[in-house]
Parts: sequence; structure tokens; C-alpha cells
Amino acid sequence: MLRLFKKILTTGIVTERISMRSHAERGNEDELEALGIQIKRHIDKRFSGSIAIRQVDAGSCNGCELEIHALNNSFYDIERFGVHFVASPRHADVLLVTGPVSRHMQTALLRTYEATPNPKWVVAAGDCAACGGEFGVSYASCGTVSNVIPVDAVIPGCPPTPVALMKGLLGLMTVEK
Repeated sequence: MLRLFKKILTTGIVTERISMRSHAERGNEDELEALGIQIKRHIDKRFSGSIAIRQVDAGSCNGCELEIHALNNSFYDIERFGVHFVASPRHADVLLVTGPVSRHMQTALLRTYEATPNPKWVVAAGDCAACGGEFGVSYASCGTVSNVIPVDAVIPGCPPTPVALMKGLLGLMTVEK
């Protein structure tokens, strides 16, 4: 225990000050804001101001979930653009599915898909959801999300960054369904 306290005291403050951010990071904020404004325009036009997303973990390692949860933190704050995460598929417009679909989650994913009202979109987020990742199809895995339910959009990455997730959602909204 004393070693831990010594390490804490000798390490000091390791976070960066906000004013110390690089020009590239500030450029990333500008890109984020521009993306959010585009998303908001499409949401206002097609969804009367907000879109509801139900995130489903079909058997992932939780890397994608960490990035999805980052969308709601104070830096990305995707809710200011009208994108809301909901707890029930009955309130959702979009299913955001991560991970290769494990055999144990196959029925749950099908029930979630059926409970989501039409019209609905399904997004496979991350490489495992898109192509099965390193798991593929096996006795324990159905592989990709598209092997179980129809997929409208794929967001690649292992895991996809919050900006990539926003770009994928924007791409989904610009396609007519």
C-alpha cells in the first residue's frame, strides 16, 4: 500500500491543461462540430429533431462500447445534435450492433430487431460486427451481424473512433431508405 502512495506522490499530475492542446486537436474539434451540424440538419429534416439509437452488444470485447459511450461524454456530446441512446428497442430508430454475434445472443438480437418499429436501420459497428473479426463463424459464433439480421450500414474499425461513428451515422442518414 505504501508503494502505491509513493508512486502517486512521485508521478505528479499527468493530465494536460486545456490551453495546452495542439492545433491538430483544435482542428479535430472543428471537424467534430461540422459533422455534428450536418447530422443535425439531416435529423431535423427526416426525424423531426431527434433520432433514437439502441446499442446492442452481440458478443464484443467492449472496445466498441467504450468508443460509443465516449459519444455521450462532454467532449463529443452527441446529444446536442439530436442523437439519443435509448434503453428499449421499442423506442429506437437505429440498432447499433457491436461484436460478432455469439450463438447465445442470436435469439436476443433477433427479438430486439423484431421489437424495433419500422422503418428501422441496423448499423454494424466495428470490424467484428462487419466481417466477424478474428472470430468468424464457429460453434460459438454466428459471425457477422448480417448473418443474423439485415444490415443497412457498416462502420469499420477496431474499435471505430467516435468521429468514425459519427461519420457512419451521417452516411446512414444521407442514404434514402
